[in-house]
Amino acid sequence: MTFATLGLIEPLLRALETLGYQTPTPVQAQAIPAVLAGRDLMAAAQTGTGKTAGFALPLLQLLTMEGPKVAANSARALILCPTRELAEQVHASVAEYAQHLPLTTYAVYGGVSINPQMMKLRKGVDILVATPGRLIDLFRQNALKLNQLQTLVLDEADRMLDLGFSEELANIYRMLPKKRQTLLFSATFSDDIRLLAGQMLNDPLSIQVNPRNVAANTVQQWVVPVDKKRKPELFVHLMRKGRWKQVLVFAKTRNGVDALVDKLQGLGINADGIHGDKPQATRQRALDRFKASEVQILVATDVAARGLDIEDLPLVVNFDLPIVAEDYIHRIGRTGRAGNTGEAISLVCADEVNMLSAIEMLTRQTLTRKMEADFVPEHRVPDTDASGQVVKKPKKPKKPKTSGGGGKRNLGKWVDSGDVAPAEPSIKPVRKVPVFNTGPRKKK
Repeated sequence: MTFATLGLIEPLLRALETLGYQTPTPVQAQAIPAVLAGRDLMAAAQTGTGKTAGFALPLLQLLTMEGPKVAANSARALILCPTRELAEQVHASVAEYAQHLPLTTYAVYGGVSINPQMMKLRKGVDILVATPGRLIDLFRQNALKLNQLQTLVLDEADRMLDLGFSEELANIYRMLPKKRQTLLFSATFSDDIRLLAGQMLNDPLSIQVNPRNVAANTVQQWVVPVDKKRKPELFVHLMRKGRWKQVLVFAKTRNGVDALVDKLQGLGINADGIHGDKPQATRQRALDRFKASEVQILVATDVAARGLDIEDLPLVVNFDLPIVAEDYIHRIGRTGRAGNTGEAISLVCADEVNMLSAIEMLTRQTLTRKMEADFVPEHRVPDTDASGQVVKKPKKPKKPKTSGGGGKRNLGKWVDSGDVAPAEPSIKPVRKVPVFNTGPRKKK
């Protein structure tokens, strides 16, 4: 199968040839004809399998072949993304695909001045890529009208709910024309997202290219148990032992990102960090330097778990495990992309055992453990498996009681210092799924 057999027009085929695209991926082969046929779509495929091209190519063709010219302060298609980094990444891809077409594209997001964005929208754009908050700001200031909208794309909608965008999605839904095409693309689809899809989509076609919530088989994964306080020391040890050249590291909190970057820079290691508290220009500069191999270690929160497309990134390290298990799949999906192989290492301490168990249950695999001789944890990380069970180590038998004045005193119950009970099961954050007005819709 070729892209030509999918029915794409010549300017798109020329752009794909320039970019070196030869054969459609499975998600592209199924999604492109469906989108060209005007179907609503919900497509799930592993990260790095070409989902962006799966919706962008047919969308560009539809906008080129039909519909009136875009009006002032309007957009004909809207692509919603959860983070600024993903919005930039998606827009860059769309612009490359559209290089031979008479269409305009633009990306808007928070963290930068809104005035240049308002000026750019005055002439209208054919495809607008946006984060939810900034889109609503532009709409409320009358800088953007959506009455001409033909297609809505939600890219990584599950992440939008994780980031608390449920209310914004409901507000955006009310802004949109009832008659439109809606497309949902993601690497993972939780039950909440399937409920959302049922409210937003009209008789959608469902595409499931890979088993649900399975990590890419091009990524070799393993776990290194360690005490929490020794994680920075272990990371530096592994980096020097493995002679790592370029590494993307995920930490759970913004303070954790800053602390690790300071530690690495103090050792003379070329490191930088990105998180939600940093200005967008600073985040983009750090990302660009990392892509250009000017920075060896990039430490990030989950703002970088999606939308970060780095050519042949060899290694991802989970310095902290993610609270939401699905984010693990997106994190390690930054490596092993486009047929390349990669590695994903997770540094796991005792109080993360329930997160590890949730990840193994989600991905249906037990992660290999590799001990580092000088970093064997004092607080043992209990064994886990893909069934979601945490295997507790049997306690040592109690010492026998002794009687008589010369014997040892009875100290009551005791537990060996190595037998630290696992933490209480973590409670997955409750995601509020927006409830939309699901009255009758006009047929297309």
